[in-house]
Amino acid sequence: MSNNEPNLSWTSHPLRDYPLTSIILILFIIVLSAGLWQIAVVSWDMPLFFYLGMGIFCFSLITYFIPTNYEFYEDKIVIYYFFIRIERKYSDFGCFYLDKKGVMLSTFKTHRRLDSFRGQSVRFSKTRAEKDELLKLLKDKIGNQV
Repeated sequence: MSNNEPNLSWTSHPLRDYPLTSIILILFIIVLSAGLWQIAVVSWDMPLFFYLGMGIFCFSLITYFIPTNYEFYEDKIVIYYFFIRIERKYSDFGCFYLDKKGVMLSTFKTHRRLDSFRGQSVRFSKTRAEKDELLKLLKDKIGNQV
């Protein structure tokens, strides 16, 4: 394949792929919002705390609400989050391992607690059709599966 076309690509959109979890999450956000409104605005008369807190909380969940496109090329991985583009070379990673919803690419040679901060999480689509091909590709490019 040419370097311009990805060897493997797919889109993951958890909000659409997991409707029951999405409904529970949205209900939780509504209940949390009502509780924080009662505390921050009604009791404390500080609406800024409410908007700041809810903004930070919802922003931390942004990858759940927007589709994520994954493209695996011969020498790099490109991930698109709506308007953000992340490009990483395979040589940046020391190992990879399966987690609940996909694969974690770690910058270390073994599993570490810092992986969620330094590594890169790759989420499967709902059908997981790309799982076997992805694991084979990562085994070829990174090599160290823990």
